[in-house]
Amino acid sequence: MESDVFMKRIGENVIRIEADALRALADRVAGPMAPAFTTAVERLHDCAGRVVVTGMGKSGIVARKIAATFSSTRTPALFLHPAEAVHGDLGMLVSGDVVVALSASGETEEILRLLATVKRLQIPLIAMTGEANSTLAQAADVSLDCSVAQEACSLGLAPTASTTVMMALGDALAVALAEKRGFKEEDFADLHPGGKLGKKLARVRTLMHSGESIPRVGPDTRMPEAIYEMSRKGLGMTTVVEGERLLGVISDGDLRRLLQRCGHDIMELPAAECMTRNPRVIGPNEFATAALSIMEQKKITSLPVVDSDGKLQGILHLHDLWGTQMV
Repeated sequence: MESDVFMKRIGENVIRIEADALRALADRVAGPMAPAFTTAVERLHDCAGRVVVTGMGKSGIVARKIAATFSSTRTPALFLHPAEAVHGDLGMLVSGDVVVALSASGETEEILRLLATVKRLQIPLIAMTGEANSTLAQAADVSLDCSVAQEACSLGLAPTASTTVMMALGDALAVALAEKRGFKEEDFADLHPGGKLGKKLARVRTLMHSGESIPRVGPDTRMPEAIYEMSRKGLGMTTVVEGERLLGVISDGDLRRLLQRCGHDIMELPAAECMTRNPRVIGPNEFATAALSIMEQKKITSLPVVDSDGKLQGILHLHDLWGTQMV
């Protein structure tokens, strides 16, 4: 029991130390480091090539993640291993790039060996370091302070709080840059077509039923044929169209209400007299999440998909969204 309490205290202490380091970083970004942070975002925004992120050891692992965050927010970026760079990978650096170098001490030998090439190619250098007077900080065009009061490691040796701060600062740069570029939800969707995120951001056009699978009848179609079309296509509804233009829909719910009100007399009626006019619709380029929101608000299970001219493009059913793991 005493051991459990001891471990809990260690875990709590680590998290508090790292949280304190992040609060101190936020204060610096909002205060004394604000000009440097803004300049770094401007340099990244003006980059005509790629953002090349480099770091050694634990800083290198963080650098890989920062590069991935830049790439996923439409800033072309790559990770350059500093040790491999001096054995041929320096060819990855070209004029027009911007280098972001991570080193807690600012004296990492493998990073410093890159400086001559960076300067020769006149590549802007952004440093993320905990030592303002270090060689790396002095060589950089922009130096961002990643210092921490202490590491969370009880020995004060393992990079813990310092790597947490570096990652947060990298995220801050990437998000600020994305905002400056007007990065939108549509851009994120285009860059994340796979996995659960991609499914949530899927476009309606990729999920809808189209072509012959669309239930459709004309306005003069008698109800027995309309009911047959609903049953045959299995979407619990049919559209009523004139040419390609959507006039209305008849759903299972509409059919039940009509039968309760009119009985079998509806069998002699045309679809135009039984349909719901001006139904809720959605465009093919909308997100699946938008379609789900409409269905939940209106308590419906199907949405006609129409283009800007009101022409029927497809049908989106609630079951199609279940496959996106949103329901």
